Amino acid sequence: MPSVPNPLPVPGPDTRIDLHAHSTASDGTLSPVELVRSAAEAGLDVLAITDHDTTAGWAPAVAALPPGLTLIRGAELSCRWYGVQPSIALHLLAYLFDPEAPELVSELARIRAAREIRAERIVDSLRADGIDVDWADIQARAAGGTVGRPHIAQALIRAGLVRTTSEAFEPRWLGWRYHAPKEDLDVFHAIRLVREAGGVPVFAHPRASRRGPVVPDALIVEMAAAGLAGLEADHEDQSPAEREHVRRLAAELGLTVTGSSDFHGEHKTVRLGAFTTSVESYERIVAAATGVPPVVAP
Repeated sequence: MPSVPNPLPVPGPDTRIDLHAHSTASDGTLSPVELVRSAAEAGLDVLAITDHDTTAGWAPAVAALPPGLTLIRGAELSCRWYGVQPSIALHLLAYLFDPEAPELVSELARIRAAREIRAERIVDSLRADGIDVDWADIQARAAGGTVGRPHIAQALIRAGLVRTTSEAFEPRWLGWRYHAPKEDLDVFHAIRLVREAGGVPVFAHPRASRRGPVVPDALIVEMAAAGLAGLEADHEDQSPAEREHVRRLAAELGLTVTGSSDFHGEHKTVRLGAFTTSVESYERIVAAATGVPPVVAP
């Protein structure tokens, strides 16, 4: 992908940077165009678009970029650590990588296909129990994005079976009873692919115990040795104590610390810019990337 020649503005001390947000290209409720406009309206100076396992939102977000907003192009990769049984799922934020890197492109396509198959299996299980959710309707409402569990959660809400996405992810619904396994990238393989594509890998919400099992610090040490660049500390699913733990570990390992909203629109209550990244951390990420540059509107 050719470089974008726009010069980057010099960040000031009041620069507001949110490095984790989703659009309808994956499981957000705002289109990429709406996402960047909402970011500008929220007073952000820098936004990262990090849809799950896809770069489909990059081009429309760039085309609609409002004046004054810098866009970091990225993705959130679905990964897994297979060093324990059962294995543990984790997410890797990949920033500013080359979207045409062949091996990474191939792996992301495989993961997206597996996610779609998993979602259809969940819908089949729900329908087998007499729950009136329609696969074609869910696909249509995904607006071209890969269907995931949040889309099914929205269908359960529309059917009046649950009130919120959080309720839909409880054990009696998608959290256990109607759960289905999915394919993920081995996390060390993912780190290598991101680095080879000129990108910068950051471990998303690494201590968010409310989401399920978390990996031990010893694994993060190994990930850092393999090329991990940073840890996401400030995130709504991490308690103050968990955020502080992440900061201490990042300092010990020399990793960059980020903070982000993980914005999904209606899927979550958190707003754009609810958590932010420091200018110093942002500059470290940009300096380490060789895939694609940040984009600034003309």
